Amino acid sequence: MKILFVTPECVPFAKTGGLADVTGALSKVLAQRGHEVAVVMPRYRMVEPGKAVLPSVTITLGRQNHFPSIQNGRRIEGVRYYFVDYPPFYDRDQLYTVEGKDYPDNPERYTLFSKVVLEFAKRIFTPELIHGHDWQSAMVPVLLRTQYNADPILSQLPFVLTIHNLGYQGLFEPEVLDRVGLLPELFTIDALEFYGQVSYLKGGIVFSNYITTVSRKYAEEIQTPEYGHGLDGVIRVRRDCVTGILNGVDYTEWNPETDKFLVVNYSLKDITGKQACKKDLLAQFNLPTSDLKKPLIGIVSRFAVQKGFDLIEEVADSLLQNDLYLVALGLGEPRYEELFRTLAQRFPEKVGVRIAYDNPLAHKIEGGADMFLMPSRYEPCGLNQIYSLKYGTIPVVRATGGLDDTIEPYQPATGRGTGFKFSAYSGPDLLESLRQALYFYTTDRKAWQKLMRNGMQKDFSWNTSAAQYEKLYRNMIRRRKKTAS
Repeated sequence: MKILFVTPECVPFAKTGGLADVTGALSKVLAQRGHEVAVVMPRYRMVEPGKAVLPSVTITLGRQNHFPSIQNGRRIEGVRYYFVDYPPFYDRDQLYTVEGKDYPDNPERYTLFSKVVLEFAKRIFTPELIHGHDWQSAMVPVLLRTQYNADPILSQLPFVLTIHNLGYQGLFEPEVLDRVGLLPELFTIDALEFYGQVSYLKGGIVFSNYITTVSRKYAEEIQTPEYGHGLDGVIRVRRDCVTGILNGVDYTEWNPETDKFLVVNYSLKDITGKQACKKDLLAQFNLPTSDLKKPLIGIVSRFAVQKGFDLIEEVADSLLQNDLYLVALGLGEPRYEELFRTLAQRFPEKVGVRIAYDNPLAHKIEGGADMFLMPSRYEPCGLNQIYSLKYGTIPVVRATGGLDDTIEPYQPATGRGTGFKFSAYSGPDLLESLRQALYFYTTDRKAWQKLMRNGMQKDFSWNTSAAQYEKLYRNMIRRRKKTAS
């Protein structure tokens, strides 16, 4: 199959979160499985320029013309990368925000991106199917079914939209439609209108042929008022075209046997190296290394209320009465950055914090921690809990979304399970789950090592998920050909 990925970010070029990991890994695995795959994304400041394959594309937004180009990136493991180059929109320090606030011209930036993608699909790489990711690509199906609905090349192209996080919707004021040159008729309840605003993501949900999310549980959750962010009714209308396909992980990148960032590599057969990794991790955070028997809890996350940091704030004092270490890496909402700074000041022998994005340190936390904490309010899939399993680092998670799909609760009677889970979104339930984990870590090392090995044996590689996407793609292409005939 000939597949075009449309994404706002992708490793190894630009990343703010798991979306970039997913698009980078899935496209690579699909290419390895024999498909012709191209990825298109904006050329942000951190992306090296390439040779222009289309030196100038005329794009009209409202009453203004713009002249971006399309650059040819290098081929990596069978995937060809292309970049929409337009410095006024993409040559910036951050991808989407400045000083914690969205760029005010984000609607123009990603409408232009979507229009250039369609011109690219007409002139350079005409796929059998387009796979878009999140709200930044959601204008592609809207344009396909409106402005390009009579185009002989593009009008019947199937489009699948993957929602990585329904909480990010691309919400703008109604006057945006005029600014970006979209039809005013789209401002209706059956199209882009969303409680008096324009929702790019809603447009993608309405106009795509199929919608996927990144775990089975999350596909169910987003059809409920609790997790639907106001779009649950729209998604329920399209429920026959909604499915959850669990994200895989790239074990060439996340594997304690080969991880270049670990001070000592280790494996399922020999986990002794994990102690050296623990000592190194404590040293990274300037914590005492004299007692490696103390449990070490790790956190790598965006610091946001979605990730359950209000629960951590609620129980931190009680948790830190225990004899343990806690290390946290991330950045995000100032409230939670300050929370961890304060905890590190109050408990300098127990708590370490790094307010940053630091990929090498993230690997060291996975390798050196005994437990990994993810108490999310909601979690579409989550990748760190899957990484943790491979590193023998026991996840403590809330039973939501992909966390619920990937972590099996520990059963002391049988020795089965891979981690600890709690269901209610409450501080006491989080604390009780942590206390269970701490109890087994400190009182039964044999059971704990069995739990570690249970997780390390799990396989969440991309091949299973890629096979599910292949089946979906083929069905969509088959329907298109049947309709065309």
